[in-house]
Amino acid sequence: PTSAQVNVVPHSGRFCYTLDNDLLSTEQRQFYEDNGYLLIRHLVSDEDIERFRKEFTRICKREVKPPGVMIMKDESLKSQFGQSEKVVNKVQDFQEDEELFRYCTLPEVLKYVECFTGPNIMAMHTMLINKLPDSEKQTFLHPMHQDLHYFPFRPASRIVCAWTAMERADQDNGCLVVQPGTHRTALKPHGYPQWEGKTNKLFHGLLDEDEKIPKVHLVMEKGDTVFFHPLLIHGSGINRTSGFRKSISCHFASSECHYIDVKNTTQEHLEKELQEMVSKKYNATSVELKDIWNFRARLVQGERINL
Repeated sequence: PTSAQVNVVPHSGRFCYTLDNDLLSTEQRQFYEDNGYLLIRHLVSDEDIERFRKEFTRICKREVKPPGVMIMKDESLKSQFGQSEKVVNKVQDFQEDEELFRYCTLPEVLKYVECFTGPNIMAMHTMLINKLPDSEKQTFLHPMHQDLHYFPFRPASRIVCAWTAMERADQDNGCLVVQPGTHRTALKPHGYPQWEGKTNKLFHGLLDEDEKIPKVHLVMEKGDTVFFHPLLIHGSGINRTSGFRKSISCHFASSECHYIDVKNTTQEHLEKELQEMVSKKYNATSVELKDIWNFRARLVQGERINL
């Protein structure tokens, strides 16, 4: 059973970012209300994480080729390591990989997701991140950003990310960094940071970052899962170790959310970039942003309504 018996109406105006449920304590709801994130310890089992790790390795070695998956690599390492996890920084859009997509259907994850989205849940965007050792070039430093910048659907308060550490994540290997309370701000303009030769495709960041806002490094153990709001400003540091820092995540949304037109907004340039990438990959002449998201989206609980 994944239902946390959630009402779709927020709690009498006191809580804007969670729905009434029998799972979260008042303290947990208040923490998310104030900070925009909630860390749940030991949520995903070691057994599941090892299965995800094994599947990731198979994808890196091209033993399996899930349709639609986007594999992001450090091409400069390819000649040295060939097809292996030592080259792959991220596996994105794994909705067609049955093994990895199990993450998005885990009852222990969905029961928390429902507290933010309500009972009708869509898995919208999936990623397994493999942060490579990177002490010099800073290639895989992810600038501070808001995930809503990437999403053409609303309302933001019915979207949540579940991000699970697949091994210990700390400041040494580039854990998540958050700015608590920034989920209560508006969506800010994003673009490529001014780091010459150090930016990955679609790794957009805030164009005007407020350095005065305090940052919190989320130190997490294997299986710990953080749920966070799509407007929360966050990023990740560089991996100064010789190991690989893996995490698996999914952005979930209520199926009652609706698509918006991003033209004439700060998201318009992202739409063009994404359309160009997809058109090139699939040799398509015309691709709508909504079509890209419809291709990614999967119903994982309840009824599909709008998305």
